[in-house]
Amino acid sequence: MADDELRQQAYEEGHTRIRFCGYCHGEDGNSERTYIPNLAEQHPLYLFNQFEKFGDGTREHYVMTKLAQTLTLEERINVAIYYSQQEAKPREAEDPALAAAGEPIFQRRCQACHGSKAEGFQDMPRLAGQPARYVREALQRFKDMEPGEDDSPMIGIAEPLSKDDIRKLAAYVQTL
Repeated sequence: MADDELRQQAYEEGHTRIRFCGYCHGEDGNSERTYIPNLAEQHPLYLFNQFEKFGDGTREHYVMTKLAQTLTLEERINVAIYYSQQEAKPREAEDPALAAAGEPIFQRRCQACHGSKAEGFQDMPRLAGQPARYVREALQRFKDMEPGEDDSPMIGIAEPLSKDDIRKLAAYVQTL
């Protein structure tokens, strides 16, 4: 990332490689589908690490696991750099009152790791602008996990959240 020439080369090669990725995540990293995450402006280290987790089976998804296993190391880096350089597009609040109610929950439970504007950093994902449905489903998955089966700190964060808290949080981060 520090070398402008290498970053530009990786960006261009990543753009060529994301043709398949763009069907779900959008060519610009902004998903049109509410159940698929945006990749735009995610930190490249976070994106790369997710590819690694899908590739080695630590994280499972029917499409992403198979796709990650087909990418070379260089391709995973290039795609991560490409999407990290895209601009995340803001989303409108589905319910402004619900989104406003999510702000204090976010401040208490999320901002220490994900940043004050949910921008994420390094290996903490950007939540800002993620589709509310995707965030709700992700939080519910964490809430339903058994602590002994996974080591994600999100299990402990999501466990005390009610369904209403999850709805509020998801509505809020979508608008950032």
